[in-house]
Amino acid sequence: MKILAITQARIGSTRLPEKIMKTINGETLLEIHLKRILQSKLITQLKVATTTEPDAIKILEICDKLSIDTYRGSLNNVLERFYMAALSESPDWVVRLTSDCPLTDPFEIDKVINHAITNNFDYVSNTLQPTFPDGIDVEVFKFSALEKAYLNASLTSDLEHVTPYIWKNSSFNGGNLFSSDNVVYDKDYSNIRLTVDTIEDFNVIEKIIQTLGTDKPWIEYVKMLEYNPEISQINSKYQRNEGYQTSINNDKK
Repeated sequence: MKILAITQARIGSTRLPEKIMKTINGETLLEIHLKRILQSKLITQLKVATTTEPDAIKILEICDKLSIDTYRGSLNNVLERFYMAALSESPDWVVRLTSDCPLTDPFEIDKVINHAITNNFDYVSNTLQPTFPDGIDVEVFKFSALEKAYLNASLTSDLEHVTPYIWKNSSFNGGNLFSSDNVVYDKDYSNIRLTVDTIEDFNVIEKIIQTLGTDKPWIEYVKMLEYNPEISQINSKYQRNEGYQTSINNDKK
């Protein structure tokens, strides 16, 4: 069984340009992200899906240093980029991750993978009803589901965010095209931001990593924020999934 993890990474970003190239203790956020994914016990291959932007060479250089495969594709049609990155690998399952989540957790990745495979769902994530912090997001789906989305999705929001066509049409949301489920934590931490979309987000992650390093489970990072609420307040004004909401607004236009 082949389980292919694909993380999307680009140089350009609207609110914080080259954010994944920002460094903490001499390591880029992208390196931290990739090294944490590589600790997964169930993923059989990791691939970075980047763009054809000239500066994407910086991403390729990091991946080459870590012996990680890459694919370069569409800037805005990220669904196409994901599908093409997966197509040549013929995986059974695809794990979707995003490079703006430097503290992604390998244990949680494996938990979602195991739940999907054990129950033979088409799609499983910990984001359909979020209880994990923003930045610990994991989506796992069959390659056949990705292919169906690629062949049928047309909305801007579906193309820019890869999986909405799948989860909107899945059983968890009352749909009938895909079977799906959601993995939850026993306490709701969905208001915590461990992602990097703004300079405030980066400042929080920087303080966390400078204090605890990059090798801890996500819950230890959250506990640090609970003990130091003045840090979590730095980026608390930002809402989860603002980028997806912007895409939906563009659908309406």
